[in-house]
Amino acid sequence: MTWFRAGSGVAKLAIKRTLSQTGTYAARKHLLPSQTRHFHTTLFKSKAQSAPVPRPVPLSRLTDSFLDGTSSVYLEELQRTWENDPQSVDESWDNFFRNFVGQASTSPGISGQTIQESMRLLLLVRAYQVYGHMKAKIDPLGLEKREIPDDLDPAFYGFSEADLDHRERCNWLRDRIETPTPTQYNSERREVILDRLIWSTQFENFLATKWTAAKRFGLEGGETLIPGMKEMFDRSADLGVESIVIGMSHRGRLNVLGNVVRKPLRQIFSEFSGGTKPVDEVGLYTGTGDVKYHLGTSYDRPTRGGKRIHLSLVANPSHLEAVDPVVVGKTRAKQYYSNDADRTKNMGILIHGDGSFAGQGVVYETLHLSGLPNYTTGGTIHIVVNNQVAFTTDPQAGRSSQYCTDVAKALNAPIFHVNGDDVEAVVHACELAAEWRQTFHSDVVVDIVCYRRFGHNEIDEPSFTQPKMYKIIRNHPSSLEIYQKKLLETGQATKEDIDRIQSKVTSILNEEFLASKDYVPQRRDWLSAYWLGFKSPEQLSRIRNTGVKPEILKNVGKAITTLPETFKPHRAVKKIFADRFKMIESGEGVDWAVAEALAFATLLVEGNHVRLSGQDVERGTFSHRHSVIHDQETGDRYCPLDHVMMNQNEEMFTVSNSSLSEFAVLGFELGYSMENPNSLVLWEAQFGDFSNGAQVIFDQFLSSGEAKWLRQTGLVVLLPHGYDGQGPEHSSARLERFLQMSDDNPFVVPEMEPTLRNQIQTCNWQVVNVTTPANYFHVLRRQLHREFRKPLIVMSPKNLLRHKECKSNLSEFDDVQGHPGFDKQGTRFKRLIKDQNAHSDLEEGIRRLVLCSGKVYYELDEKRKSVDAKDIAICRVEQLCPFPYDLIQRELNRYPNAEIVWCQEEPMNMGAYKAPLTMSNTSAALPLPPPPLVSTPFTEENSRNSSKTPSNLNPSPPTPPYAKTLIPGFLSFCGVTCGGVFFF
Repeated sequence: MTWFRAGSGVAKLAIKRTLSQTGTYAARKHLLPSQTRHFHTTLFKSKAQSAPVPRPVPLSRLTDSFLDGTSSVYLEELQRTWENDPQSVDESWDNFFRNFVGQASTSPGISGQTIQESMRLLLLVRAYQVYGHMKAKIDPLGLEKREIPDDLDPAFYGFSEADLDHRERCNWLRDRIETPTPTQYNSERREVILDRLIWSTQFENFLATKWTAAKRFGLEGGETLIPGMKEMFDRSADLGVESIVIGMSHRGRLNVLGNVVRKPLRQIFSEFSGGTKPVDEVGLYTGTGDVKYHLGTSYDRPTRGGKRIHLSLVANPSHLEAVDPVVVGKTRAKQYYSNDADRTKNMGILIHGDGSFAGQGVVYETLHLSGLPNYTTGGTIHIVVNNQVAFTTDPQAGRSSQYCTDVAKALNAPIFHVNGDDVEAVVHACELAAEWRQTFHSDVVVDIVCYRRFGHNEIDEPSFTQPKMYKIIRNHPSSLEIYQKKLLETGQATKEDIDRIQSKVTSILNEEFLASKDYVPQRRDWLSAYWLGFKSPEQLSRIRNTGVKPEILKNVGKAITTLPETFKPHRAVKKIFADRFKMIESGEGVDWAVAEALAFATLLVEGNHVRLSGQDVERGTFSHRHSVIHDQETGDRYCPLDHVMMNQNEEMFTVSNSSLSEFAVLGFELGYSMENPNSLVLWEAQFGDFSNGAQVIFDQFLSSGEAKWLRQTGLVVLLPHGYDGQGPEHSSARLERFLQMSDDNPFVVPEMEPTLRNQIQTCNWQVVNVTTPANYFHVLRRQLHREFRKPLIVMSPKNLLRHKECKSNLSEFDDVQGHPGFDKQGTRFKRLIKDQNAHSDLEEGIRRLVLCSGKVYYELDEKRKSVDAKDIAICRVEQLCPFPYDLIQRELNRYPNAEIVWCQEEPMNMGAYKAPLTMSNTSAALPLPPPPLVSTPFTEENSRNSSKTPSNLNPSPPTPPYAKTLIPGFLSFCGVTCGGVFFF
C-alpha cells in the first residue's frame, strides 16, 4: 500500500501515464517525500478539442488540491477493493490500476479514450464533492465574495459544453434503455399494435392474391415497419410535430402509401389495374406517368392521440437514396414558410435499404448536411429496412463494416438495432427515435433487422444466390404469427379478438377493390396549397414584363452597394462596392454581379424569398459576387442583401457556401424549390463541369420530374461555362447534354403566335446562354413573374464578369417606354438579341448572318470591327431551349441574301451546334443532308491557346482548331479559339 498512500500524486501520475499518448499537458510539479517518486499533476487538453483554454493554476495553490485531502481515502478504498477482486470495480478503474503497476491489458470492449474520459470525469465529480460548497449560492444578500477553485471548471479537465451535452445524451439513453424490466405495453396499446400489424400483413397478401404476376416490391419479412412508423408518427405529433416529409425507395412503398400516409386504397388498386385518365377538371394533366411504386402523395391523417398530422411522401426514381437530399431540402423549406425557427414542427423521415445505406455516397453527403447552419432541419429520422441482402449481394460483399448503419457514426447519431420479428421492440425503438429527435434536434437511426421473404421482386428467384438463407426463410413464421402466438400464450388476446380484426381488414380491402373499378381521380393532387392558381401546360399563361420602376431600382441599388461606416472590408472589396455605387448613381456600366444583386433585391421587395447556395457562392468562384463581406479586423460578416428592407427577415435572403458536394446540395435545393413557388432558389456549381457530380438529380428529377410526377419547380442552376484557357475540365459545362435532355421537338414548329404560344410551358426545362447583365437580370425575374414554374439552366460566364463590353445601362432594367430595354413587347428577357448595328427590317446587302450564343459574340464583334466587315450581321441566341423559332425566322427574313453560319467555341460534337442545326432546318422547312466537312489548314496562328480544344494538343496528323461545315442552302458551322475568328 506504500505506493498508493501518496494520494493525489498517485492519481495524477496514473492519469499522466494513461493519457500522455493522446493529449498535450500543462504540468504543475508537486514534490513528494523522497521515499516516493516525483509526480506531476497534469491537465489534459485534447488536440482536437475546441473547449475553452483552461486557466493556469497559481503556484500558491499547488498544495491545496482536493486530491491531497479526502480523495486519498477514496482512492485507497477503491484500490483495496481492486486488489481483493479486480472484477469488483469498473473496467475503467481496473485498467487504471493495471496501468500504474504495469499490468495494463485494455479490455477489448473499452477504448483508451473511454478510460481517459472516465478518469477525468471522476476527478471532476470528486472536485465538486469536496469543493462544491465554494460555488454554491448560500448567501441571500450576495455579500460574500468567494474565489471559485479552478478544480470546479470542467475545462480544467479538458471538458467543453459539448462534452457535458454528450454525457446528457448518454444518460438520456440509459434512462430509457438500461431499465430493470423491458418496456411493457398495456392491453389497449397491444391491440392497436396488433391491428396495425394485421393491416400491414393483409395488405401485402391481398395484393399478392389479386395481382399475382405484378411487381410490387412488397414488405413481406419487414411488416413491422408499418406499426413502427405509425407509432413514431403518433409520438411525434404528441411532441409537437405537425408535418412530416417522407422519402423512401420502392420496397414497401405501396404499404406505406396505403397504411401510413392513407392514400385511398381504391386509388392504389386502380393504379394496379391501369387506372383511368382524370376528367372534368380544366388544366389537369397526367404527364407520362411512372410506375406505381415511385409515385408520391400527401394527406392529413389523424393520430392515436387525437391530433392531425400532414404527411408528404416524395416521389422518387429507381436510383436508391437519390431522394434523400430532396426530402431534407423540402423539410427545410417547410420550416421557413411556417416560421418553424425551433425546427420542431416539421420533420423529415428517410427509409433506407441496408445495401444502399452503406453503399450510396449520397447517404453520407446528406448526413453531412445535418449540422450545417443553412441546411440543418433539426434532425432527420432514418429507418433502415435491413433485409440482410442487397438484391443478390451478401453483406460481406456489400460493406466493410459490421453494420450497414456505421456511416452514421460520423455524426455520433444514436443507432437503435432492433429485431424485425419483435413488433413491440420495433415500436419502442421508433418511439425512442421520435423522442430523441424532438429532444436533441439531431439525426437518429433505427436499424430494423429483418429479411425479404421473396426475391428482389415477387417474380425473382432468390435461391439462385442465397440458398441457405431462403431455406430458413421458407420455414420461418411471419412477424404476425409470432406476435399472435405471444398474445395468445400470455392471455392478452383471444382467438376471437384476432379473427375479428382480420375479418374487418379483409372486408375493407375487398370493398376498396370493388370501388377501384369505377375510381376516377378528380382532384389536382399535384398542387399543394401554395401552388393553387398555377397553371398546367394545357392552360395558357400570359407573358409578363419583368422591368422594374426606376425609383425602386435606385433605392435597392443604393442599399446593396452601401456598407456600414464602421465596417472595415478588404480594401479591394471596398473599391468594388464604391464602383458599384457609381454604377447605380450614373445608371451606366452595370456589370454582371450588380445585375444579379438587383434581380435578387427587386424580388425581395416584392415579397419573394431568395436562396442561393453552392460551393463558394458567397464570394463567387471568380471573386465577383461578394454577397457576404468580412470585416478585416473583427471577422464580422455583412450581407447587403439582408438589408434591402426595414426589419427584413434574416432568412428571406439566404446565400450560403455549401459543403463540397454536388449531388446532395443540388438535391437539397431542388426539394427546397418544390415547396413554394414564390421563391427563387438557385444552385451554382463551382465550375460548370462539376455539375456531373449531380447527374442523377438532373436526369431523374430536374429534367423529367414534371412529366413523371406532375411536380413543377423553378430551380435555377448556374453553370460557369466558357473556353477561357483553363483546360478542358474547367471549360465546358456540357451544354450539349442539357440540350440532349430537352424535350423540345426539333421537327415540329410549335405555335408561335404571342397570344397563343405555350412552347415554354410544354418543354421540360429552359436552357440559356446569356450575354448581357440586363438580360441575366430579366431571365432571373422571369422565373417568378409567370403563372407556372420551369427549371432554368444558365450557362453563366467567366470572363464576361469583368469584360469591358459586357455592361448594361440601368435603363435596360426598368419599365419605362422609350428606354433601350423597352420594345414593343415591353421590358423582358430577350430570347434572341438582334444585330446591334441598327439594321432595318430588310437588309439585302448583308452577305453573312452569324448566329451564336454566349461569350463568343464579343470575340466575333471585336474581329468584325477590326476588319470593318459591315456586310456581316451577328445575332445572339440567348435562349437555346425552347428554341426561338419565331425570332430566328424574323432574322432570316431580315437578311434574305445572307449565308447562315452557326459559330461556337466548342468542337462540333459539343456545345449547341446540333440543336440549332436541326431546328433551324426545321424552321426553314429544308431537308437535313449529311454535313460535309471542310477543313482549315493547321497553322501556328490557329494553334494558339490550344489548351482549350483537346484535339489541338497533337499536331500530327494536322488537326484544325476549328472546323467549318457547310449545309447546302442553309447553315454553316464555325468553331473558334481564343486566338481569333477566322471566317471573316
